[in-house]
Amino acid sequence: MKIEQGNSLWSDAWLRLKKNRLAFISLWTLLIIILACFILPSTSLVEANPNGNLSNAFAPPSSKHILGTDQIGRDLLWRILKGGQISLLVGLIATIISILIGVSYGAIAGYKGGKTDAVLMRIVDILYGLPFLILVILFSIVITDISKQAKPFLIEDLKLSKNFAELVINIIPLCLTIGLLGWYTMARVVRSQVLSSKKLEYIEAAVSLGLSHKNILFKQILPNQLGPIIVYTTLTIPGFILTEATLSFLGVGVQPPNSSWGIMLNEGANYMETKPLLIIFPSVVFAITLLALNFLGDGLRDALDPKASKD
Repeated sequence: MKIEQGNSLWSDAWLRLKKNRLAFISLWTLLIIILACFILPSTSLVEANPNGNLSNAFAPPSSKHILGTDQIGRDLLWRILKGGQISLLVGLIATIISILIGVSYGAIAGYKGGKTDAVLMRIVDILYGLPFLILVILFSIVITDISKQAKPFLIEDLKLSKNFAELVINIIPLCLTIGLLGWYTMARVVRSQVLSSKKLEYIEAAVSLGLSHKNILFKQILPNQLGPIIVYTTLTIPGFILTEATLSFLGVGVQPPNSSWGIMLNEGANYMETKPLLIIFPSVVFAITLLALNFLGDGLRDALDPKASKD
């Protein structure tokens, strides 16, 4: 008699995700955008002209320039793809920073409970009351000024190229600022999950066996919270990409000659009436990316926690 093997939690989640057409299409759309942003700019399929050509400014879409050129003659498709690299990297790195802080903070608050939990969560409540965007702008300016002092070290000691050193100085402060100020919601999510999990029977059994608090928290409780953490991560990335775009649009985010979708939207807004394609094309790619991430997050939530989706 042949014994059928059951599916794991992740296998079942993958099957449920594939049945969600919108989420599955969003997953492939997101993969295509990421691959296009990080591969196409280095190929001959897109003309790389970072310095531009004023004689070719505002050229209409053609076989040479699929989406046309911008105000100084740079290929618009190439700029969208290069800008996507920075926007996606900022969103991803800032999310990783915020997840590490939020998960650790929320897990400790939920597991300790009592006065420790009360104090830690009151701090979160206070931070929630502060204006996020203004804090991000202020911290970004301060951290950028500090990082600029490290430019000689990056070039002379680490032997980085001038352009790459400037890119690091642009991106790292932005990622640190957004990540260090964007972990509050993740802390609340993880805290609530840990509070409910530590009352379950398998945790009580681990306590009775004499396992250390560190082992129980990081090896027993948190691994079982990967589902909610992954779901919230996919919903955090688009929010941070939008924050980066907002900061760059305001002129306090990524600085030229580096580019991002926020910078392109800012530049396109100056020619919105005369050359609308300069803002339409970046806006469409930007919107598709954000929608794909949000739909994928919703699909992962339904796949990893089907009971919650039914409720």
